[in-house]
Amino acid sequence: MIIDEEQRFGVKQKEKIRSMSAGTDILTLSATPIPRTLHLSLLNARDMSLIETPPAERFPVQTYVIEDDDIIILEAIKREIRRGGQIYFVYNRIETIEIMYERLKNLIPDAKIKIAHGQQSDIFLENVMMDFYEGAFDVLLSTTIIENGLDVPNANTIIVYDADHFGLAQLYQMRGRVGRSNQNAFAYFVYRKNKVLSETAEKRLHAMKEFAQLGSGFKIAMRDLEIRGAGNLLGAEQHGNISSVGFEMYCQLLENAVNKLTNKPAEKIIPSAEINLSVAAYIDENFISSNAHKIEIYQRLAVIKNSVEIRDLAEEIVDRFGDMPESMINLLQITKIKCLATEIGIQSIIEKNFGVEFIFREDAKITPRSFIELKKLFKNRMQDNPIGRKILIKITEKKNIFKIIFMTLKILKN
Repeated sequence: MIIDEEQRFGVKQKEKIRSMSAGTDILTLSATPIPRTLHLSLLNARDMSLIETPPAERFPVQTYVIEDDDIIILEAIKREIRRGGQIYFVYNRIETIEIMYERLKNLIPDAKIKIAHGQQSDIFLENVMMDFYEGAFDVLLSTTIIENGLDVPNANTIIVYDADHFGLAQLYQMRGRVGRSNQNAFAYFVYRKNKVLSETAEKRLHAMKEFAQLGSGFKIAMRDLEIRGAGNLLGAEQHGNISSVGFEMYCQLLENAVNKLTNKPAEKIIPSAEINLSVAAYIDENFISSNAHKIEIYQRLAVIKNSVEIRDLAEEIVDRFGDMPESMINLLQITKIKCLATEIGIQSIIEKNFGVEFIFREDAKITPRSFIELKKLFKNRMQDNPIGRKILIKITEKKNIFKIIFMTLKILKN
């Protein structure tokens, strides 16, 4: 079964389709996968393939985000008509679409304009669309009914009014209606004069300007995932006990379930050690400005298993982004500590006002000799409670915190 324009279907609709076709292979196609689908693909719960090669002789659509301005709209329409092209004008309110029609007629009296929307009869709408396809008029004033599936090579300018009301996928789909030939195409996303845009709307419009190159659908979808979240898998409304399990553990459980279904050996799930240190450990905005790249690095750090993988990632980061600032080095150090601590059987490493507290898991195989070696090293700076599986090492100099932790872990491991 093949589902085209997958982003048009909701979760319930897709589950219903799936139940009707149990045991059938399903292929879904989308220029902009919705966040939930994209997230499932990133978790390997679904296979994903990217087609990144654009059709021959296509150019990126030149994209502008503008305040409502008669002069700019007039120039955009006139320029397209002068070169023998046609224009989509998207206005998504049927009750006032006639008012917009009158405005455009007064603005460009010579242009031939027709209206298309979903409340018109099938035959009338089909005739309007066929006339537009055949070049019988210049401007198609329509609702978002034109969002999917249209291929009119002669239409190479689109103006979307009240663009701040639309989602990222919708804006991307509408921009995809133009630039379907070897002509340069233009997209204008218009918001009303003096309107203060919401933060989300501003991010969406900025993303449309930023990702104007061909084949940007995946990047647009990634940005949508950042802006909206991934639905119930990541949001506040999480099913069952996911929120108490934690997202990283949930990903491991899901990965094991997928491995089981695909007859791959499931990994034994060991809870990751909790590391809580008062050091600046994050990816600095000045070091990596792209949110997509930041998410990628954070995701890779979350699934790292050993120090070899950390070293390889560190080399790649330096190669791609240059010398690392202190906050990035600290982040890698904490990831290394987390890997070592998890392997040894430590439940948490927490910085207190007066030292660093190590708490062991029930299954940790720590020998008495380890405690003796640690006491020799730290002398009167170490307190231990073997029954409660807890040790505390006092810190005299805050700057040596990583050194103290690594020395402790090395002894415990040996």
